Amino acid sequence: MAQLNISLPDPIYDWVNSQVKEGHFASSSDYLQQLITQAQKHQALQKAITEGLESGISQRSVADIINEAKAELKAG
Repeated sequence: MAQLNISLPDPIYDWVNSQVKEGHFASSSDYLQQLITQAQKHQALQKAITEGLESGISQRSVADIINEAKAELKAG
């Protein structure tokens, strides 16, 4: 696993440490890893939303879309 050293302003450093002390995270590293993972998921969601908006209006009905999704789930 790679290491990354960062500098934080004192109030942020204190807040991160308080989250660890309160038992929300095992370490400050775990906390930052979770923040980065959440940011990645958020960015992927934003990209999907933008792509959806830019793709235009579908000609398929809601029922068609649901049936297609169910078929895909059954297919595995």
